[in-house]
Amino acid sequence: MPTTDSRTSPRPDEDYGSLARAAALRTIGRLQSGYQRDVPAAVAAVARLRREAGRDPYASPSSWGLDDLADLSELREEKQREQDEQQEGREDARDVSAAARRRSEEREEREAQAVHLAVTLWALHQQSLRDEGMHRRGWPLGRAVRRLAHGKSGTAGRPSAHAPDGTDGDANGQQAVSARRQSDPVEEASESVRKRFVRLGTSSDYEILSERLRQFVLLLRAARIPLDYGLLAQQLFLWQDEFRREDIRRAWGREFHLVYARETADGQQGETADTTPEDSAGDWNLFHDDGAD
Repeated sequence: MPTTDSRTSPRPDEDYGSLARAAALRTIGRLQSGYQRDVPAAVAAVARLRREAGRDPYASPSSWGLDDLADLSELREEKQREQDEQQEGREDARDVSAAARRRSEEREEREAQAVHLAVTLWALHQQSLRDEGMHRRGWPLGRAVRRLAHGKSGTAGRPSAHAPDGTDGDANGQQAVSARRQSDPVEEASESVRKRFVRLGTSSDYEILSERLRQFVLLLRAARIPLDYGLLAQQLFLWQDEFRREDIRRAWGREFHLVYARETADGQQGETADTTPEDSAGDWNLFHDDGAD
């Protein structure tokens, strides 16, 4: 699994994971609609990706030639061509600086890890679901977990048949609820799901984080709750940098505590939150109160 050179702090001109996000979105954007339409090539590609969930990119020969790594490589080449055009006639610093080459290699390794994990988790999440895509923008990890913790399924305010703690859900299965009802009090969230989320947030290395994310994805698939995998890829890229890991933990805690307002029965207006991070009591401490790992 990747390691970060503690002597190399992030530079202000780094792309902050935008390439990882773009690569994940390119792969999923191409495959998700094809999978839902049962296009044989897309179904086969998703099956290959699903079998690689939790494995290192490039380490296993079975991962060679997968769509996610190919898309990442293509985006790198496109970016390099743009940079070459901009720097034409000037000396390329990477050719003379060992430190710059090392930073570039570390960044590329983090990108590959992040894209591969995000896309293979999406393939696992999408398995056997044809009527809707499990990648959806505006559904960050914390939001999806909070919905799971309240025993709900999908995105439209429908309770699941059984809440995570084993109690029965709402038998009425209502299709739409008010914004306040949609965002149930965080204090009423399932303690077992919350503790599992805390354990994910306190993961000590990337391998542990990968396995705990995989467990959550299986729960989200069962509840048909989507996830924003472009954002997840970018967050996974940043998580691997020890100087930014705490920022990602804060983001996950903040996402868990935000109240998402004006959500309709089709779940399309969920990106707006009616609280700010400062209003979200306890979001900074979500991953520090249990000390679990």
